[in-house]
Amino acid sequence: MATETEVGELLHQRGWRTAFTVAERVNAWAALVSAIERGYGDDIYEYTNDLYCRNWLHEAWLLLDEHIVQLWTPKIRALDDRYKAATIDDDGQALDQFHRLPGPDLWWWRRHPRILTEDLGRSLRSAGAIGTAPNTA
Repeated sequence: MATETEVGELLHQRGWRTAFTVAERVNAWAALVSAIERGYGDDIYEYTNDLYCRNWLHEAWLLLDEHIVQLWTPKIRALDDRYKAATIDDDGQALDQFHRLPGPDLWWWRRHPRILTEDLGRSLRSAGAIGTAPNTA
């Protein structure tokens, strides 16, 4: 198993644009989850790009030292739970209209935000997604 630095370098060699750290990708996942909870304001292409932070974590977990996995897993599980609460499972039907879905183990690609707003909301609605409008109270 590998250290955080080794995993960052290895995944960079496999095609990730930089040698990310676990903390950077966890923070990116946290920022995305928070944006989804509020009502994601960017477009579908930015959204699908943002989802890749979770892919990186998935790939890294297969390679990291057990100690690092144990250290970060509770935070990632909590973020995953928040993501599930803020999204709707449609087996990826809406996102698949815009981005080829990865394998079934990457479950976050098979959900879309519950709050559909702005560009992302318009795109997902056009693909048949059903959600709610943002709370304007």
